[in-house]
Amino acid sequence: MSTRDEPAAGSRFTRWPWWRKWFGFRSERAAARTLRKLGYRILACNLADSRGEIDLLALDRETIVIVEVRSSETKDFDTLAASVDAGKQKRLTNAALRFLQRRKLLNVAVRFDVLAICWPPEESKPRVRHYVNAFEATGRFQMYS
Repeated sequence: MSTRDEPAAGSRFTRWPWWRKWFGFRSERAAARTLRKLGYRILACNLADSRGEIDLLALDRETIVIVEVRSSETKDFDTLAASVDAGKQKRLTNAALRFLQRRKLLNVAVRFDVLAICWPPEESKPRVRHYVNAFEATGRFQMYS
């Protein structure tokens, strides 16, 4: 039998929305640290409007990078990266387009990266894999590339 504060044996942490949100913020901070170490400049985190969200917005030299952060307790980077499916790619593309239109930045180079972060329970630090140019823009955004 489990208490309200601790998960039942075999259950996943995603049953608790506050835990999931905390885990996501923790992962986005780890992703931002990783990108800074690679020389990226972090411009914004959690850019959201009524139709979508961009996890991280970064600058790699003269290229704006839209970064999708995926995290889990597993050790399988490829499954995490593959979870950015065609639907998610389209939503990210549209969110990027709205952001760039509002800032009048449609003539700037843009790239979509994915950071997969694995938090194995037996390790103190996460493992991070950076998928540079993970996918191309989809839909109407393509006319600006």
